[in-house]
Amino acid sequence: MQVGFAPPVSGSWATPENMVHVARRAEQLGYHSLWTFQRLLVPADLGWSETYHSVQDPLTTLAFLAAHTGRIRLGVAVLDMPFLSPVVLAKQAATLDVLAGGRLDVGLGLGWAEEEYQATGASRHRRGRRAEEFLAVLRALWRDEVAAHRGEFYQVPPTRMQPKPVQRPHPPILLGGHAPGALRRAGRLADGWVSGSQADLRGIGAAVATVRAAADDAGRDPAALRFVCRGAVRVRPAGPADREPLTGTLGQIRSDLGRLAEAGITELFVDLNFDPEIGSPRADPYESLRRADEVLDALAPGR
Repeated sequence: MQVGFAPPVSGSWATPENMVHVARRAEQLGYHSLWTFQRLLVPADLGWSETYHSVQDPLTTLAFLAAHTGRIRLGVAVLDMPFLSPVVLAKQAATLDVLAGGRLDVGLGLGWAEEEYQATGASRHRRGRRAEEFLAVLRALWRDEVAAHRGEFYQVPPTRMQPKPVQRPHPPILLGGHAPGALRRAGRLADGWVSGSQADLRGIGAAVATVRAAADDAGRDPAALRFVCRGAVRVRPAGPADREPLTGTLGQIRSDLGRLAEAGITELFVDLNFDPEIGSPRADPYESLRRADEVLDALAPGR
């Protein structure tokens, strides 16, 4: 199982200096990838998790870090398709893949926040079918010399988009979501699946099996798919035997990584932004970075 790391994107520690420090340190230690996430808004009463109260834009952050790294892959988990134009995203992602030298992984989802649906003017109507067209438009623009699409939701006249992404035929597409339909869609249409911060890590093997079965039913090779887990790590004193996976001592967390690999996860990225003691606007940014350095060293590949 490959191991990645999430740079600071949420809360007080998400400064340019800290982003570069974590990204470069992760690359030096042999981590496979860096991952961001999207959150557009937060309710006025701040009723959501503090992780969502102050979040940097994911693609802009990755472009910034592309300029400060040279090998490590750059992923977003995930961008919400209902809030985006596939044509605009195709251009942004192709440009980022060029700037990064072919290191981009594109995670896509459907979103869950009603406030963001309202604010962006997005519709929930047939959003699964809309997502399938969204993927078709992306792939056509990235792959075809002349792209065209006439569908129920998107109309693209015969046009050309240059430059193309470095990765051919296109950057890997990973789909998020935990509903059965979302898992099956990932198996049918994507290069893999990426779990969310609220995933049941004890039962994640069942989600992997659903994606793999859908790929097999669609005549695709399940072994070719990637299964990426957001590892919402919380370093704490030794917990009980029934503790939450990835919460506990660094030794306990390291043992959890092996169990997730056995469940079919092919890549996990350590994400401290979802620790309320780190990814909060109220947290001490210097202490957050100190703790991140400890985790980077302790969980580095090969340690």
